[in-house]
This record gives sequence, structure tokens and C-alpha cells, in this order.
Amino acid sequence: MIIPYTDIAEATLNNLIEYYVLREGTDYGEQEATLEEKVLAVKRQLRSGEVVIVYSELHESINLMPKQLFLQQQDTL
Repeated sequence: MIIPYTDIAEATLNNLIEYYVLREGTDYGEQEATLEEKVLAVKRQLRSGEVVIVYSELHESINLMPKQLFLQQQDTL
């Protein structure tokens, strides 16, 4: 189930994004980005709809994922 990012309190959203960014360990190329820059990048992706917040009832967990990946997974169910 997709949870609209606008339904989440700002402090909670920031914590969720920070957890995601720190957990992912994404490579940002030659120039390393700060945590703040990474959080802002994810927020931009949420606003554009490129990334969605997904709640899994089965696993009782929440995650951020590319919208296309979420849709692909839904097609296989």
C-alpha cells in the first residue's frame, strides 16, 4: 500500500528518509553528498512521484522504493 508522503508528519518523514539513506549506502559518484543533500534529493523524488513510501502489511514494515519497481511487483502478484 502506498502511503502519501503528505500524510506523514514532517519530523517523521525526515527520520524515515534519513534511515533509508543511511541504510542504502548509495554511491553518489566521485563527489560525496552530505546527509542533508541526500535527504533533499529523496524529498524531490517523493514530490515528483518517482519514489513512493510503501507499507507492507505482511511484513509490518515501511520502505521507500522507486514507483516503477512497486508497480512491477504489484503486477506479479
